[in-house]
Amino acid sequence: MKIKVKTLLSQILIIVLLLTGCGRPDSPAAAGTRSNDTSKKDDKGYITVGFSQVGAESDWRNINTESMKDSLCAENGYDLIYDDGQQKQQNQITAIRTFIQKEVDYIVLAPVIEDGWNTVLTEASDAGIPVILVDRMVNVSDPDLFTCWVGSDFELEGRKVCEWLNAFCKANRISGGEINIVNIMGTEGASAEIGRSRTLREAVRQYGWNLLDERSGEFTQAKGREVMSQFLKQYNNINVVYCENDNEAFGAIDAIEASGRTVGTDIKHGEIMVLAFDGSSDQAVEAVRSGRISCIGECNPLHGPRVEKIIRNLQNGITPDKYEYVDEDIFSAEPCVKSITVKGETYTVKLP
Repeated sequence: MKIKVKTLLSQILIIVLLLTGCGRPDSPAAAGTRSNDTSKKDDKGYITVGFSQVGAESDWRNINTESMKDSLCAENGYDLIYDDGQQKQQNQITAIRTFIQKEVDYIVLAPVIEDGWNTVLTEASDAGIPVILVDRMVNVSDPDLFTCWVGSDFELEGRKVCEWLNAFCKANRISGGEINIVNIMGTEGASAEIGRSRTLREAVRQYGWNLLDERSGEFTQAKGREVMSQFLKQYNNINVVYCENDNEAFGAIDAIEASGRTVGTDIKHGEIMVLAFDGSSDQAVEAVRSGRISCIGECNPLHGPRVEKIIRNLQNGITPDKYEYVDEDIFSAEPCVKSITVKGETYTVKLP
């Protein structure tokens, strides 16, 4: 009988110890919140990162993806969960919710457009997961919904290219009224499209250019070719096409040459000048060298090392800058414009 009582007491003691060790009411786990411990790692010692990429619509995007994968790799201590959004915001929202369910340590988001992120980023914030934005910005009610952003100054890119065109016109005695320009926009609502389109419209007003039309090429070569073909059928006086990325420019060149026209800088004698952004592929570099693209505003796609550094700093309790702009150049093989000035800052026009 004594043995049975002892056994019963021992069992009660074990149950009490188990209950008290399974999470006090004031512990983060018991309260249903994530720990704020900055040294987050999984069981294998990896930092888990969920990365929602826009898609693979352009050469720039593919290089950007590879940069992220190379930097957030197992050799560097990361378990990267990659998701291709296929240019659809709903796919990205679903991916972020999956990352939250998997309790990743960090979420990296390259948003397809700026609006529509309040709800899902609030969910990430409530889960205690820092969100790092790359390339494009989001328009949210509370900027604390994301930790920081890394990317390009798209308005500065646009101003550089527009100022290059203005300087070219001055050097070649071409009046503003002689410029008949069409804009192959990027994905409407994306940060790059907003910045580059806005600065073109400002330059049109400032320099007296004729902006004939604007349509989205969705940052793809196929759509760029389609839009340029439509422009050529509708307007017979186009002499400049402003393409909001390299791939749209390649498509526009295909359409121009298929129509029997020639690309180049001799716009006084019927050539069509192609302006572009990114400059991230060998094909783009060669197009500038050969004069098929007259000017490119660089957009640097190598964000991986910057994001990896931000995560390392966060791991060590170091708060990153809210916004981190990357340095970028402007390229042209046209010898008549050596430099341009934007808001008092002078930029050398470089050969690619």
